[in-house]
Amino acid sequence: MNSRRHLFLITVWCLTFLTPLSTLAAGIDYPIRPIQVIVGYPAGGGVDVMARNLVNVMSNLLGQSMVVVNRDGASGAIGFGLLANANQDGYTLGAGPTTPISIAPHLMKNLKYDVNSFEYICQSFENVFTITVAPDSAFKTIEELMAEARLHPAKLTWGHAGIGTVPHLSVSNFAFRSPINVTGVPYRGDAPMLLDLISSRLSFGAPGIATIANHNLRVLAVFAEKRHYAFPDAPTFKELGLPSMPPGLNGLFAPKKTPQAVLAKLENACEKAVDSEAFKSGAKILNAQIAYLKGAAFRDRANEDYRYKGELIRALNIRTE
Repeated sequence: MNSRRHLFLITVWCLTFLTPLSTLAAGIDYPIRPIQVIVGYPAGGGVDVMARNLVNVMSNLLGQSMVVVNRDGASGAIGFGLLANANQDGYTLGAGPTTPISIAPHLMKNLKYDVNSFEYICQSFENVFTITVAPDSAFKTIEELMAEARLHPAKLTWGHAGIGTVPHLSVSNFAFRSPINVTGVPYRGDAPMLLDLISSRLSFGAPGIATIANHNLRVLAVFAEKRHYAFPDAPTFKELGLPSMPPGLNGLFAPKKTPQAVLAKLENACEKAVDSEAFKSGAKILNAQIAYLKGAAFRDRANEDYRYKGELIRALNIRTE
């Protein structure tokens, strides 16, 4: 009887404690509580707004709230550092560009993550970057701006979202290849930079298109292979015979070793969200370029971007300050 009682107690213990874990691993009951989504950039910028757009739709699809938490700083590396060390249960995710993954490891010492520290759930949109000036700027074309920069080296100031971000690399590469000499001013994201750009305290900026919607700014050129539908008069750098830059690759991430069934459920919800009218409408307001990729394809593209950005950083001899 004692042995039977012992076996019974073991069976009860297994059913009580192991079943919920196996259920979570299978993704059957996921999510059963709110999901925190870390955005490593300030509230109000294009990255933040598009992240909120995505998770709001996904929240409805998953039947559970998804709460965005802004943990900005170090060009997004603070947020991704927190994500890399979060619980691997699907209840802490990250949303934003691959910049802190593909660029920061080449520039920052003692970084607590690398390109392989995350699960790639989906890519949702591409953020094309620009050369933009205030509406009352004297520069009407990119050629006029370049001519002024050559005439008065280091006089023109330009704002970007931080050392090692895509806009910083884009303009640094453009300036090196042109060549022109301009003075960069780093900010903690596009949103605070826009305040100085709009008030003409900066000669020009390099914001993402998703950030400048409805700000009545003048776009002189875009870092893209083809002209953007929202700014058809702005030439691409390819047209100008100058180097371009891949866009910001934005999507959804999870800590490494998050259960595959949970990732599959999130990927499915992300795909439906990106294809929804609500997400498309929000993207259109910001002129953001929707570009969905499944997790595996997003991971491969991030790894390719990591290799490319490393080569570019070494070629330009860019260092953190």
